[in-house]
Amino acid sequence: MQNTQNQEMTDGMHIMVEALKMNGLDTVFGVIGIPVTDMARHMQEVGLRYIGFRHEQSAGNAAAISGFMTQKPGICLTVSAPGFLNGLTALATATVNGFPMIQISGSSERPKIDLQQGDYEGLDQMNVAKPFCKAAYRIDRPEDIAIGLARAIRAAVSGRPGGVYLDLTTALLGSMIDKASATKTLFKVLEPAPKSIPASTSIDRALTLLAAAKKPLIIIGKGAAYAQADANIKAFVEKTGIPFLPMSMAKGLLPDDHPQSAAAARGLVMKEADVVMLIGARLNWLLAHGKGKHWNPDGKLIQIDIEPQEIDSNRRIDAPIVGDIASAMDAMVAGLGTHNIKPQSDWVDSVNKEKEQNFVKMDAKLNSTSIPMNYFNALKAVRDVLDKNKDIYVVNEGANTLDDGRNVINMYYPRRRFDCGTWGVMGVGMGYVIGAAITGKKQVVAIEGDSAFGFSGMEVETICRYHLPVTILIFNNGGIYKGSDPNLGGGVDPSPTTLMADAHYEKMIEAFGGVGYHATTPDEIKKYLEQGIASKKPTIINCVIDPAVGTESGHIGNLNPKSAVKV
Repeated sequence: MQNTQNQEMTDGMHIMVEALKMNGLDTVFGVIGIPVTDMARHMQEVGLRYIGFRHEQSAGNAAAISGFMTQKPGICLTVSAPGFLNGLTALATATVNGFPMIQISGSSERPKIDLQQGDYEGLDQMNVAKPFCKAAYRIDRPEDIAIGLARAIRAAVSGRPGGVYLDLTTALLGSMIDKASATKTLFKVLEPAPKSIPASTSIDRALTLLAAAKKPLIIIGKGAAYAQADANIKAFVEKTGIPFLPMSMAKGLLPDDHPQSAAAARGLVMKEADVVMLIGARLNWLLAHGKGKHWNPDGKLIQIDIEPQEIDSNRRIDAPIVGDIASAMDAMVAGLGTHNIKPQSDWVDSVNKEKEQNFVKMDAKLNSTSIPMNYFNALKAVRDVLDKNKDIYVVNEGANTLDDGRNVINMYYPRRRFDCGTWGVMGVGMGYVIGAAITGKKQVVAIEGDSAFGFSGMEVETICRYHLPVTILIFNNGGIYKGSDPNLGGGVDPSPTTLMADAHYEKMIEAFGGVGYHATTPDEIKKYLEQGIASKKPTIINCVIDPAVGTESGHIGNLNPKSAVKV
């Protein structure tokens, strides 16, 4: 574009796109509309990949899981007001999970918003976003775009990663500036996530405590998976011989069939361990806050975390190590030469005995021949196929589908399993599926409860539009938790937990050119899953599960209070 002096001009949209490109942020997930439509076009024009979704929450979830996989902030682009709010749930979820993500939203005219004059989609988005993310910034001038993006990148990936909101006003997007001046403002962010080296005294204290332990345990969280310190974590576990317990999104950092895995003896090891080392795992509700009947009250704790405020958050930490996990594990492995760490043989024996007993119990469930299927014999069919396709990404959500799937499906590589995470959010599934397929460039298998699938199911059109190698298994028991609950009032309406047990979800994907299957037996699940993986085509397998099976709220029914008044 030329002005009257024949000076080449550019605008805010183009500058933002060039800033993203310069910083290697080459994929954007979003939903376009006023005022960001042209910006998405410019992204494609300069070689960035724009993935268009049907709902902003799914786009945000895709960006978040991309950030977890790559350690670079995933980018979500939304329109103003309602679109911004739709994406905000994903931004908040990313922040709670520790996933780096930047939500970029267009916003309406500032003067009209500030005077509350009722502008189109008028909302003070930056201030709305602040409580739900690590940082929120608004860019008002085109010459500040590169600085604004730099601040967002650093906030997203430094310290504990999380979500950042970046507000682009309508005026900014259309602001004109000469191209030469704009180009001078652009730069690549250097070392946005510098190492945080833990104190040597904290390393020695932790190793000394482990050396004195008789019944040590290592708990590996998704923070450890994010850190990509895989080799050193594996070396530390194997050199010490300590049993380890992986949290769900840390599964595969060491393979689930590793002889030191204590996943099948979770109850025993948490209750009896005298020293527990937490690597990137927080003592939140997922670990019963580190106390109560599930924990040894006299046990001592070692915690590796980059966030100082996480230490002593629920109970005393005897050996805190504050620093990034990669640096901490470098030091922990190096320190093994001066500390003799080895669990007592009777501790290892008791863990292995508990595992064997629980394997027998699980095998009985998995080999059930019930028809209609239950969760376990259906999941066994899935496990048998995935054990032959170990490098595939797995997305898992639901109540019973998630809880039982986590226990049955084995993972063999790090950062291959994605689920509802810290908040237990349902509806992340299709966003995670698309984000994983685009970012990882591998096949994805999603294991979905029918209720969980409903939150983002329309994204199967997105999956088909981009020809992604995705196979979705929907465990259809016709309900939220289960589909057999009655209407206590005796009316014709279904109960609050009832969905359609006879729904043919496989027809949805057929409408968009994908492949659909209807499975009523474990053998059919196995056959159709093998076909879906082999074809690399978008596929849905509707797995018919007995409506009467399923536990209220899955494994966390204690969090769902029951009315004391009987109807």
